[in-house]
Amino acid sequence: MKRYAVFGHPVLHSLSPKIHQAFAKQSGIAMDYLAIECAPGDFPGTLSSFARSGGDGGNVTLPHKQRAAELCNLLSARAKRAGAVNTLIKHGTGWLGDNTDGAGLVRDLTGRHGLDLRGRRTLMLGAGGAARGVAPALLDAGIGDLFVVNRDPQKADALADLLGEPERVHSRYFDDIETLGEFELIINATSATRHGSLPTLPMSLVGPRTAAVDLSYGEAAIPFLAWARAAGAREAIDGLGMLIEQAAESFFLWHGVRPDTDPVYAELQARHAALVTGD
Repeated sequence: MKRYAVFGHPVLHSLSPKIHQAFAKQSGIAMDYLAIECAPGDFPGTLSSFARSGGDGGNVTLPHKQRAAELCNLLSARAKRAGAVNTLIKHGTGWLGDNTDGAGLVRDLTGRHGLDLRGRRTLMLGAGGAARGVAPALLDAGIGDLFVVNRDPQKADALADLLGEPERVHSRYFDDIETLGEFELIINATSATRHGSLPTLPMSLVGPRTAAVDLSYGEAAIPFLAWARAAGAREAIDGLGMLIEQAAESFFLWHGVRPDTDPVYAELQARHAALVTGD
């Protein structure tokens, strides 16, 4: 039986094991998929141990995506462009790193939610591994200007430089946020709400066409989506669909089979709704 895992900190809450088990059952593939908790300093050793024990592949979540790119001996074009890895594929004695986050987000927004991303003035909150993973795909999907805002100015500048489109991608800092005007797409790629805090965001960022998207799901997405709804956003979308779509892309890379994501999304969305309402 092939062995896979998701690595993160924290990660025991992750839905990835359930998603991949559902894909495996659907596809008739025998596989084991675990959630492996490891602090940043322990990640290289934990990943090496997993490889030595026969691990065939894995997913990487916060806060390890950029470090994972450094640990791979080969990177896909998507991973090179992002400077971050969320998917590991066994490659000889090491790993091939890929990044399926952007493809997953665009597929969810355009397919499941029916958004036309073309020309949308876009605000990206955060400049870490999650933002790096999705920004290139959003640019390829045809968004308009992209403004990257981060607490650490150097990280915002680094992401803007990495994307290599200075006339289209602009780095800004949270001190500037009230001067930026309306956006038609706002992506929350920060991990702040995982720790119970949401940066102060002016409602002037939201206009009548705004879609607000949190890359997190479940409780972590509630503060940002509540702000977006209060500000009058047309759509407020959490990261559950993206999580499932990026997982499907990873599954395809590992097994050569593209699973049907709709029933998995429906089941997990219904389960989350039941938890929220207490049913």
